[in-house]
Amino acid sequence: MSLAQVHYISAAPGDAEKTAGRFTAVGPGVSQALLAEIEPLVGYALPDGASDRPADAELRSLPQAFTYAALSDGSRLVGRTAPARGEGPAPVRFHAHAVHIPSGVPLPGDRLPVEAWRSPHWVSVTPVGGALPDPLGALPPGPAPVREGLDDFAVSRGPWLAAVLADLRRASEEAPAGGPVVLVERQNADVARWLGLAAVTLPRDSVERLTFTTYTRRPGSSALRVVGALPEDAAAAREAGLRVHVCADRPPVDGTPDMWARTAARVWRSRAPELFQEARELPGDPFAAGPLAVIALCNGVALGPEERAAAAGWAAERPYALDAERIGRLVEALASPGIDDRTGSEFDAVGRLFGALDGRCPASVTAPLAAMLVTEAVRGGNGSLELPRRDAFVGPDGEAIAGVLGPEILTELESGAGGARPVARTVQLLRVARLLGVNGTELLPGVVDRLAPALLAEASEEPGPPSFAPALLELLDEQFDVRTALLGALDRIAPAAPGAVARFLERVALPFTGTQALPHLRMCAEVPGAMTTLGRDRTAVWHRVLRAAGLSPFAEPLVLRTAVGLVWEDRAPTVEEARMLLEAATSDAHRAAGTWARLVDAALGAPADTEDATALAHDLLRAFPQQIGGRERAALQLLDLCRDLRTGAPEPGWAEQVRTLRDRAEPLEPAVQERAFTALVERLLAPDRPGAELYDFVRSDDAELIAAYDRAARAEPTRTRLRTHPAYAADCFTHWTAHPHAGPAWTTTAAALLDEVLRPAVRAMTAEAVAEVEETVGRTGSSGRANAFRDWNRSRALGRLGRRIAGRVRRG
Repeated sequence: MSLAQVHYISAAPGDAEKTAGRFTAVGPGVSQALLAEIEPLVGYALPDGASDRPADAELRSLPQAFTYAALSDGSRLVGRTAPARGEGPAPVRFHAHAVHIPSGVPLPGDRLPVEAWRSPHWVSVTPVGGALPDPLGALPPGPAPVREGLDDFAVSRGPWLAAVLADLRRASEEAPAGGPVVLVERQNADVARWLGLAAVTLPRDSVERLTFTTYTRRPGSSALRVVGALPEDAAAAREAGLRVHVCADRPPVDGTPDMWARTAARVWRSRAPELFQEARELPGDPFAAGPLAVIALCNGVALGPEERAAAAGWAAERPYALDAERIGRLVEALASPGIDDRTGSEFDAVGRLFGALDGRCPASVTAPLAAMLVTEAVRGGNGSLELPRRDAFVGPDGEAIAGVLGPEILTELESGAGGARPVARTVQLLRVARLLGVNGTELLPGVVDRLAPALLAEASEEPGPPSFAPALLELLDEQFDVRTALLGALDRIAPAAPGAVARFLERVALPFTGTQALPHLRMCAEVPGAMTTLGRDRTAVWHRVLRAAGLSPFAEPLVLRTAVGLVWEDRAPTVEEARMLLEAATSDAHRAAGTWARLVDAALGAPADTEDATALAHDLLRAFPQQIGGRERAALQLLDLCRDLRTGAPEPGWAEQVRTLRDRAEPLEPAVQERAFTALVERLLAPDRPGAELYDFVRSDDAELIAAYDRAARAEPTRTRLRTHPAYAADCFTHWTAHPHAGPAWTTTAAALLDEVLRPAVRAMTAEAVAEVEETVGRTGSSGRANAFRDWNRSRALGRLGRRIAGRVRRG
């Protein structure tokens, strides 16, 4: 091997061309272009405060720059720049001695560049006379291996170790981002030790990309990947935006998120650097935390919870990559009883590892992991754990863990806090109890009675399938007795909350295809498909859902309640639907199911123009005389009275009865009130109205009723009848003038009707019709009443004539 040497020395005061220095000897094959690249790499500046004329000891204490650089043609440079004793006006000069390594040529002995740090080959003077130095055939390492003393150094730099290793790893990438990593130490030899740590920690190809210098005064202008600096230059490096690690100052507070670097730091602090090579022999990304964490745990290195989780996760994905011995040591380390900082992610990773090893390794090997998982499931409340199989606990190990955890499980299941306990927790306890063979048969009814409503409540809080669904389905698949009891409890809940149960079954496909009847659950499961198929035909949906129950409402009235609740959950049936429901089941069935109240809601909530509402009210009062009471009964009676007012002969006193029922039914539905008022006033405006009823109506002076009367009298049917039936017009005149001393509401309304409704109708009549009105008024009343009609009719005519005459006078 032939490596060309290069010598360079700084310029002395008075040197020509004011250059920084000059090459004093250059070996063969190093072009001028390369020398132009090399010159800034071997430059040197004294630290602040250095003496102009140092003593020999001071000169030896000045920092030296050991450099490894990559050149533009693919070749590399390894060299040392050191202060040297000058002469004359330059008592201190610097001398650089470097070796040029052609592209593709390794260092002698296939060594890493940092191993030449203390090589005895480096000299501080140029060959005598400036003769061309002979090419090197060897570059011996320093007097001690580069690894010597690194353990002690790593321990001394423990607080900075992970962060520096993380940055050195990033700096060794093929295309690192940003400027160089700056390592600030008081002694540049410590910077070389950092590079020695990197050489041991990083893979070979990463180390060879890691160009560096152990000392520079200008970190921001360096093209190298790692540079060393003294504390006085740290501030300038920070201002340049570089990653600066001041290892000569107070330890940093913040840790690094790089898990590989944290693991590597723990390996160094455990003085076990040989583990890096062992980890590199495992498959996977060389900078993944998993392989290194696995090797560290197998060799007794204590790691944190994230690193342990990484080890378990990596081993779970590659159980074939570890031999039986390593698997045993890894399991022992993960399940160590001395660990008290485990996290949920670590337990999840251990659960995956157990699943990967279960069946691959003997139960005696995986038993500690199984015990760890079930202990966490019971005591830690981790409901997302993948539990081991039941046969993971056989023999003394299973009996021991069951003896410890069994009483705790039963105590918690028996507690009355089931309603407040998350579903996942109850499910986990039931699964662990079976896993350990803990007998909880006596507690099961109470447990499922608390669990069933909790399922519905928690599921309603999440938009999609609830998080507990997978574990719940596994529980029901594992334990037939729990499935039977829980499905029965949900079936009992369904009549009271059918919509909630139906929505739950849409999200969680419970297995109820067995021999259990479960009529209500089957109806709840049927309703989504029925609504999709039949759309808005709720009557058809109801029939289909009811058939899904497999029971007749006559035999089991509660299926009637469930079916009605599913189809009309948030609304009342229409009148037509309510009449169908009433005909489809007996009143006894509706009474037992409590669905009669839905029928009442249908009658009272019907629009005012729904004709069948009064008939439905009549039927409901007959079918449920004991159940309907209070305000609802009065409102239905009011509707029933409307039916009589329009189609039959109501009992006398109906005008007063409308008012009485209205008051009893407060707060009365507006549509019911509108229907009742309309029926009443239309009856009062009918030609055959009883005078006594009108008298009661007028004397009540009820403002709302009188306003309804006024609206009906002004409606077109009444106006038409007034214009075309003189006898009806005479009757209205008689009644609208018969009660001059009634209350103000009637007096005002009657006067307005006479003037604004009756008078236009009379004016539109023929003279013969007017005469008939006058004659009818006199015949049914008295001659005085007839005179009153003539005066009323004439006064309006004279008034119009007088206004016409006055107008002509004004125009004249």
